[in-house]
Amino acid sequence: MLTSTSNAKVKQIVQWQTKAKERKKDKVFLAEGLRMCEESPVELVKEVYLTEDMLEKAKGDKALWGKLKKTGYETVSRDVFAKMSDTMSPQGILTVLRQPEYHLEELILASDTPLFVILENLQDPGNLGTIIRTGEGAGITGVIMSRQTVDIFNPKTIRSTMGSIFRVPFLYVDDLADTIDTLKANHIRVYAAHLKGTEYFHDTAFNEPCAFMIGNEGNGLQKETADMADKYVRIPMEGKVESLNAAIAASLFMYEAYRQRH
Repeated sequence: MLTSTSNAKVKQIVQWQTKAKERKKDKVFLAEGLRMCEESPVELVKEVYLTEDMLEKAKGDKALWGKLKKTGYETVSRDVFAKMSDTMSPQGILTVLRQPEYHLEELILASDTPLFVILENLQDPGNLGTIIRTGEGAGITGVIMSRQTVDIFNPKTIRSTMGSIFRVPFLYVDDLADTIDTLKANHIRVYAAHLKGTEYFHDTAFNEPCAFMIGNEGNGLQKETADMADKYVRIPMEGKVESLNAAIAASLFMYEAYRQRH
């Protein structure tokens, strides 16, 4: 059992919790909580840490106990786990996972009618996590992000996905313009969620292969990026509201596509 916060493993966990560059360097991310451990793919799991109380609970859960025997685990004291945890009320179990890798070409070919969400410079980890989670529910093919978008492996983002991080493909790209060109070359129409749109999203046909572009929370899409879209599409607004939260806007587009396709 790990009982000292000065232990090298504990210090490494804290580094991964707090520093994106450390996660990127070691190609790992952390998922806290019982549900996240249960849903994590065995092939991605590198380490599992849990308290004695959680270990006893796990032994009473046939599926979880079987999984822990496959992945291996290490027990830690409550005080040490509190140091390792990123939450106010930790459940007592933390999983270290390898960062998955996806490729655009494979995702394009994964469906006859792919549906992508393209995010430019989103900064709020909760928004990103919500989009990933909602995207799974709406059946999207994947999420494409600019390099300036918040780290998808941020602990808050991981929690917000509620496990969807394990099932929704995603990738960061160095050049959104090149990526949009690639999508268009593969007959995927690209729509920009934009205040200057002349057509409402519920009047637009999303049955064909398509992608939605959602911009930064404060500034929206950059003009150069938005101008690459096949069409500007807007969400109807009443009152003095100019725009919606980025995750809400993305959700409306994704579920309108789902409604039309089903």
